[in-house]
Amino acid sequence: MTPPAKLPAAVLLDWDNTLVDSWPMIYQALRETFVAMKRQPWTLEETKQRVHLSLRDSFPALFGEEWERAMQLYYDAFEQQHLDRLTPLPGAERLLKDLHAKGIYLGLVSNKTGRYLRIEVEHLGWHRYFTRTVGAGDAARDKPAKDGVLMALDGSNISPGIAVWFAGDSPADMEIAHNAGCYPVLIRKNPPEFDEFSRFPPAWHTPGCSELAAYIDGL
Repeated sequence: MTPPAKLPAAVLLDWDNTLVDSWPMIYQALRETFVAMKRQPWTLEETKQRVHLSLRDSFPALFGEEWERAMQLYYDAFEQQHLDRLTPLPGAERLLKDLHAKGIYLGLVSNKTGRYLRIEVEHLGWHRYFTRTVGAGDAARDKPAKDGVLMALDGSNISPGIAVWFAGDSPADMEIAHNAGCYPVLIRKNPPEFDEFSRFPPAWHTPGCSELAAYIDGL
């Protein structure tokens, strides 16, 4: 994979486990939900492998007709701990500061419920970096549908294309980048495994926010 040779017009970012470490609180909230619904809880590793979609897209398959009750149980458990356990990933704020200082348009597109997403962004004081923050339920369809990208770019005079990077850690992030015609950037410690992203491959992999910020500083 060859890194891009010039700065983008816009960078759209995922939130959970791209800019902040959310796995502990997602795992705990899901565990409490599974127990309350009399289901076998997933391990942390299973959670990391299986959680990519929004609740409204994933819970009906998991809980059938009781999915809305399960979703409320999840929200109740999540609200009790998400701000206390919210942890920025190394280099995340530096990355946002650098992009913002270079005049690059920034947006968030997450499968975290929009209300909670905006609360967390405000809690960290990072709202000043983003022009648009789009969470699950804000657009007609959640990731990997392209609706969130279109909403995030609305009013910017920037159209989806290779000058728009979509950066995230999950298969849903790579898929939405392809669906919207953006440049897919995989941000995570481990490089892609063989055939892991066969349908929607990243154009570039970087191990973390610090490394991406360093590369951007050199462009």
